[in-house]
Amino acid sequence: MSNEIQFYSVGDDFGEFSNFALFPIKLDGKTWPTSEHYFQAAKYVDKSDQETVRKANSPALAARLGRDRKIKLRKDWESAKVGVMRKAVLAKFSQHQKLKDLLLSTGDLKIVEHTDNDSYWGDGGNGKGKNMLGKILMEVRNEIRDQA
Repeated sequence: MSNEIQFYSVGDDFGEFSNFALFPIKLDGKTWPTSEHYFQAAKYVDKSDQETVRKANSPALAARLGRDRKIKLRKDWESAKVGVMRKAVLAKFSQHQKLKDLLLSTGDLKIVEHTDNDSYWGDGGNGKGKNMLGKILMEVRNEIRDQA
């Protein structure tokens, strides 16, 4: 499909679009190893829980910690998560020129997180998922382009 860009694994073409890609971001007065670390930590109320996630030695571990339901989730997480993801993605692509250039190089192509593991952030593997991460990437691309 040449009318869309699909990404998932960090090692693939456009793998930089993955939240697991190793591009640190500065947000809320701290440096986060990846946008995944920031997103997962934002699920929690307790600052020490957030710090545990921020200090996780890999984005995969940050994601695992973020799925730990023994830790108290913030009450508004379901309504806040898209905004949190957008904030992280905007920071990532604003703070790294290489990423900004890569994102802008996609023009007006549709960006899709192609995975059967996730039908909310991704396309569900069959194109029927919500592709929320892809949609956020396209919004951020438009915002960065408009600022240029």
